[in-house]
Amino acid sequence: MMSGKHYKGQEVSCCIKYFIFGFNIIFWLLGVAFLGIGLWAWSEKGVLSNISSITDLGGFDPVWLFLVVGGVMFILGFAGCIGALRENTFLLKFFSVFLGIIFFLELTAGVLAFVFKDWIKDQLNFFINNNIRAYRDDIDLQNLIDFTQEYWECCGAFGADDWNLNIYFNCTDSNPSREKCGVPFSCCTKDPAEDVINTQCGYDVRAKPDAEQKTYIHVKGCVPQFEKWLQDNLTVVAGIFIGVALLQIFGICLAQNLISDIEAVRASCLFT
Repeated sequence: MMSGKHYKGQEVSCCIKYFIFGFNIIFWLLGVAFLGIGLWAWSEKGVLSNISSITDLGGFDPVWLFLVVGGVMFILGFAGCIGALRENTFLLKFFSVFLGIIFFLELTAGVLAFVFKDWIKDQLNFFINNNIRAYRDDIDLQNLIDFTQEYWECCGAFGADDWNLNIYFNCTDSNPSREKCGVPFSCCTKDPAEDVINTQCGYDVRAKPDAEQKTYIHVKGCVPQFEKWLQDNLTVVAGIFIGVALLQIFGICLAQNLISDIEAVRASCLFT
């Protein structure tokens, strides 16, 4: 060993290492929060005490969205955070590959959505109608449908008559419900002067002539209203998707650079 001389080998970039760590710990904490919200919602609805009730809902349970997104964020954040902090190439490679798979799936979904627009529209119609049937079965689903109809000022998938699919709102003579031939309050046109929501505003409205219904409810369906919103906000939507894609590519590149640095340092240590 030569005194006064020190070997200076290649070092792992601290900037890349702690940037990946800092970004992923935030990502990981958000994943924990999403999972916590989802599990709390299921606990409030009694799903955790009766797991078989998951399959009872005929429509979409919005809690699944929190659990799936939270789970993905938790796994990615954990792998990236611990992988960067501990310089674990296995976790960093897992993080990089997992992020790449998500990017590929998003890209594939975008291309398929553009190519098969009519099929997507049919599936969206089918999805909305299924959830209309289950409107009263789950409070979270009910709130989601009400928010959608209020935000896009729409009613049903392609019109208010889609609510005939729901046992409480259909117009059949055998329907004993007070909501017969009605629609949810979220279909109603809003009076700016009203501070309190009238939850009975949709009662019997579909028993009126079509021309008269327009004064009480939104008659346009949510599918065409969504298409219109998408066209009006195409630049914003495209910008968000491009921004997310660039962020994912940036994360993959940083992880690959850190992996290369770690492997180079380990290789140099073997020959010193």
